[in-house]
Amino acid sequence: MILALAAVSALAICFFYSHGWILYYGDAEAHLNTARRIVDNQTPGYDQIGTVWLPLIHVMMLPLVGRDTLWRSGLAGAIPSGFCFVVAGAFLFAAVRRVFRSDAAALTAVGLFALNPNLLYLQSIPMTEPGAYACLMALLYFTVRFRETQGWGAATGAAVAACLGTLARYEGWFLLPFVAAYFFATAKRRWSVTILFCVVAGLGPLFWLFHHWWLTGDPLDFYRGPYSAMAIQGDKPYPGKGDWRTSLLYVRTAIQRCAGPGLILIATAGAVAALVKRAFWPLALLALPPLFYVWSMHSSGNPIFMPGMPYPYSFYNTRYGLSALCLLAFCGAALVSIAPAGRGIAATLVVLAGAFIWVAHPHPQYWITWEESRVNSEGRRAWTHQAAQYLAPRYVPGSGIITSFSDLTGIFREMGVPLRETFSEVNGLPWLAAVERPELYLWQEWAVVAGGDRVQTAVNRANRQGPCYTLEQTIIVKDAPVIEIYRRTGGCHGSS
Repeated sequence: MILALAAVSALAICFFYSHGWILYYGDAEAHLNTARRIVDNQTPGYDQIGTVWLPLIHVMMLPLVGRDTLWRSGLAGAIPSGFCFVVAGAFLFAAVRRVFRSDAAALTAVGLFALNPNLLYLQSIPMTEPGAYACLMALLYFTVRFRETQGWGAATGAAVAACLGTLARYEGWFLLPFVAAYFFATAKRRWSVTILFCVVAGLGPLFWLFHHWWLTGDPLDFYRGPYSAMAIQGDKPYPGKGDWRTSLLYVRTAIQRCAGPGLILIATAGAVAALVKRAFWPLALLALPPLFYVWSMHSSGNPIFMPGMPYPYSFYNTRYGLSALCLLAFCGAALVSIAPAGRGIAATLVVLAGAFIWVAHPHPQYWITWEESRVNSEGRRAWTHQAAQYLAPRYVPGSGIITSFSDLTGIFREMGVPLRETFSEVNGLPWLAAVERPELYLWQEWAVVAGGDRVQTAVNRANRQGPCYTLEQTIIVKDAPVIEIYRRTGGCHGSS
């Protein structure tokens, strides 16, 4: 099973890489560059883990992202995602086989999970979802195993999986009280086992709170700080904000578009079968992630936008619909488990029915996660390429580039310029000094700015007080910020 999952993962990565799609998602580019800056930076080290984004995927990239070829291609992020996909599929197989005592049911679950093209795209790029699925499936397996064995090994495995899950995505935090309640209800040594789980699993959130207190002075900076989802969304209205019914509608629609109608129908019937088989805990656990996104839309500034829904933005956060894929795959497996005979045939038919929509419409434009990445990245990819083409033949190593650590970092990755050649806000006080007092501290030959950012202000201030920067290139792309490239040309125009 592991070899088959690895082969599927590798083929998917090769497919998306060969088409140049690995870094279409802006978040994929950002995750890759966040990991790179930990090892390649003017101020490398622990602080470069950053805030808000949980660190698991970035830490997993560290052995690879220091290699220029893997960083520039994006494969340094694709390989860990693919590894997590394999781990998720393997634990899903083991959990379903243990619940339903059926290899055919387990194979069905893995087939429905692993053949979804929206998931195959996310597992081929540097995103956090595959890591979260790996932790969730490990948590499912160890909790199911614990109920049967009451073993400390299973309890510890569940606690470790939950802890890692809290460092992958924030829905992992949402699971903790429910899993703790499960252990309290099912363990014969209820207090000792529950305490073990809470202590080990709680290390993840405690670390992240301390991490933010250490870096920012506010342990909740990831929730209410300037880079949090709440701050990014601000007071802007969106469908589902403060409205449970609309939040549920959007999450349900995203699930339908990510999973396909065939799997939805199969899972609806399979849910009844799972209840007949008394698989209450797996159903409850796997239903929690999509419920988290309903709550997140309602209360935490995390909207979902999709074509056909009433909002001006066409795509945003459609991948949240994949949060229910593990639940749907489990329900499909439950349907096979009650087949009176010929479970192998039943498994084949269920997997084919679940995948029919993707066979009937094989073009990636029907894969909503890929389509979102394509549409939303058109402008960014255009100006990234133009800026890299202009700057690459002119940049002399060591001359320095002042910029912002944002989408602009993709320019330097495409150029193959190490991030230690750049100077941005992740370098802390020296960068702040340069943008506030350029006449004293700004020395880099080049400045790459997105119109109106702090570096743009610093360049304007420098042109009044020194040193002087001349605008060399302006890049204008529809529906994208204006990118300007400046070059230092000496003293201030107004100096004597």
